[in-house]
Amino acid sequence: MTPTQERLQDIKKNGYQIDFANVFNHAFENYKKIALYAGLVLFIFSVLFVIFIGVSLVSVMGVTAMTRELSPEKLKVENLSESNFLVFGSIALIVSCILSPFQAAFLKMAHCGDRDEEFHISDLFGYYKLPYLKEIIISTFLISAIGFAQATLLSYVHFELLGKVITYFISYITLLVSPLIIFGDLKAIEAMKYSILIIFKQPFVILGLIIVAFIGSLVGFIGCCIGVFFTLPFLYSMNYAIYNAIVGIDAQEIE
Repeated sequence: MTPTQERLQDIKKNGYQIDFANVFNHAFENYKKIALYAGLVLFIFSVLFVIFIGVSLVSVMGVTAMTRELSPEKLKVENLSESNFLVFGSIALIVSCILSPFQAAFLKMAHCGDRDEEFHISDLFGYYKLPYLKEIIISTFLISAIGFAQATLLSYVHFELLGKVITYFISYITLLVSPLIIFGDLKAIEAMKYSILIIFKQPFVILGLIIVAFIGSLVGFIGCCIGVFFTLPFLYSMNYAIYNAIVGIDAQEIE
């Protein structure tokens, strides 16, 4: 049994203590180390991704058809046909799965920043390899599919707000899935199970930390919206700091 598994078993039996101020300070100090690098990476790759999607859509649909089909009015949920709703949902699910290993790399960046270790551009794609790739994609697919399915079902009975609340709740209780996979070397289902268990042991403290991190990440919208790329990494730092405070990271379990 690995140190992580032993720690998780102890958490399951005895719970854990987490200090709001210590975790916040750890997350903020870590954020200061990675903010510029992570912000530049997010900005550059977001621009490249938007260009790629735009060029692909123009190539497939043409400018006129793309402008018509992707107009804000047509993209409203109430105006989408059942088939288009499923198509857009499926595309969003696929994109989430494809990008999830890339997003997980920002947790590794936070870890390197915490240890004052060098992080290379190639490390951004380090989780597009087995066994991490399979487990990250499986967990992302399951979480996203469950969220999409319940939101779709509730939208048909006109409970859209409840669907959004449940979607956020699912994201919250699966907050630690990615770090449990990449730092704890857990399988997807096991990581989901332990993430839920950990969150429910101290739900209000962790929720408070996430809300503070979310508000902090939105500061980038003030003045110039481009700043959000440089404040968004605070969420990754907070995720890392929460996991590190609760479970801890054994150097022998990560690459």
